[in-house]
Amino acid sequence: MGGAYDDFAAWRSSCAIGALQMPILLVFGLLSGIIAVWFLLRHFRLARRGALRAEPFPDDWVRVLNRNVPLYRVLPQDLRDELHQHINVFLEEKTFEGCGGLTITDEIRVTIASLACVLLLNRNTNYFPGFSTILVYPETYVAPVVHRDGLVETVDESVRAGESWHQGPVVLSWADVIRGGSQTRDGYNVVLHEFAHKLDEENDESDGLPVLGKDSQYETWAEVLKREYGNLQADAERGEPTVLDEYAATSPSEFFAVATETFFEKPVELKEEHPLLYEELRKFYELDPSSWH
Repeated sequence: MGGAYDDFAAWRSSCAIGALQMPILLVFGLLSGIIAVWFLLRHFRLARRGALRAEPFPDDWVRVLNRNVPLYRVLPQDLRDELHQHINVFLEEKTFEGCGGLTITDEIRVTIASLACVLLLNRNTNYFPGFSTILVYPETYVAPVVHRDGLVETVDESVRAGESWHQGPVVLSWADVIRGGSQTRDGYNVVLHEFAHKLDEENDESDGLPVLGKDSQYETWAEVLKREYGNLQADAERGEPTVLDEYAATSPSEFFAVATETFFEKPVELKEEHPLLYEELRKFYELDPSSWH
């Protein structure tokens, strides 16, 4: 009799173990399926991007860039060719929406895409992940600004040329895109500025620290940019002019965005006045704009 009970106990124990194993097997199966789908989608995305980069770049678009983007005209030919490839991918993956009555044209799309993609040259890139929409107004636009003081909430209006919403769209004024892009020596370029914010948030924070190419870069980046940011704040308080716009003293995130604008628009002056900052940006972007002028 005892043997029968023992057999029954063993059978019941095996059923219990089997019942525990089933959810575990289901979870592992689900995870394996998810991973397989992720790799499959990644393969198709990379293949699609490769095909887009290989597509011819329309002559009409080249004329747009020569007309609207003086920075394009100073790029070495190999970087122009690479820029064409990035623009093809960018225009496929990002959506442009006109606001305030603006109709989106190829001129608008190609001009904005070219300036954004300058930030991707010479580097491994995932084409500004985490967002897909670019909103374009014809002119500067008004955005609400909410201020809170305890339980009291007030709303003001702010006139803007552009902004980048964290994990959300980029908003631009077309008039300011043209104005900033056509004057390459003023250090102001709203597209470079807002898309620098998108690079900044690729580590899930907007803190002036983008994802750097090598782990060894983080220590010197933090040391140099912290010192330069502090020096700029002191200069701004004293009213001393500098190659960096004083808006960069607002926050580390704005410092990185303004420094990026200056790096591409006034590289010679930035290199002379702030050689260590220039070197950190040169290592990050893997470009040397001072050699283009």
